[in-house]
Amino acid sequence: MTTHDQAPASFAVHIPDAELVPELLDPAQVVSGDPVVTGKVLWESADGTQIRGIWQITPGVVTDTEANELFVVVSGRATVAVEGGATLEIGPGDACVLREGDRTTWTVHETLRKAYHISL
Repeated sequence: MTTHDQAPASFAVHIPDAELVPELLDPAQVVSGDPVVTGKVLWESADGTQIRGIWQITPGVVTDTEANELFVVVSGRATVAVEGGATLEIGPGDACVLREGDRTTWTVHETLRKAYHISL
């Protein structure tokens, strides 16, 4: 379900069982392994500046430049190293905030699934 309303209709999604679709991962981001990314946008604001969804990545090491994001890990484990900042050990039940522009390296130990809200 993707809506583009300013005030989305109320709904519930069982995150562990949600069917996700393949997403492109730039090969230049892959440091090691063969990670696969899938996801599903649940809601996006009409102006495209707010996005809520589910995202998953299989084991491997990837780099990224982050958006302003809050997410909660549903399953899996990873180490997220923020360039010039903290190293975050994340797993089920952990909430994480990433700042726009943070350059990160994700070492995914177990397939990680998260629910997120991004502000662009």
